[in-house]
Amino acid sequence: MALMLRSGLGLDPWDVFHQGLQRTAGLSVGAWVTICGALVLLFWIPLRQRPGLGTVANVLVIGAAMDLTLRMAGAPGPLPARIALMAAAIVLNGLATGLYIGARFGSGPRDGLMTGLHRRTGRSLRLIRTGIELTVLAAGLLLGGTAGIGTVAYALAIGPLAQFFLPWCTVPTTGQTSRKG
Repeated sequence: MALMLRSGLGLDPWDVFHQGLQRTAGLSVGAWVTICGALVLLFWIPLRQRPGLGTVANVLVIGAAMDLTLRMAGAPGPLPARIALMAAAIVLNGLATGLYIGARFGSGPRDGLMTGLHRRTGRSLRLIRTGIELTVLAAGLLLGGTAGIGTVAYALAIGPLAQFFLPWCTVPTTGQTSRKG
């Protein structure tokens, strides 16, 4: 997330929202990542989502890691390097989503919202995730967050990437002998 911000090619939609909150109400982007993560958990209640160790770790660690990375990392330089960084960040975020949801230690707040809405509505993960991303992007832009080509690429790609990686990364439960995919 921080490296996407440093690429100068656009933030992921949630970070457009976090940046808009930073510009409107102060605090760091990482602090808003943590605060929003905790608040999104409230949407889990009607969806009957259950938090786990991964959920708590996501809320407590991701924002701090983002602030630390922003303090330490500069812009990667020429445009081709920035494009490669942005593309790698999007694909790796899709893989990371599959890995930590698939590990069954509890999804992060935003991904739990996605999986909860998927379970309740029966709609595809990619559709649900894309809808969430576009909604927070609009809110972030209204708050003064900045978007770019990376924002559009992320918003359109993260849902399909999460849906693609999740079956490959899910740890089988007892009694499961084959992987769906």
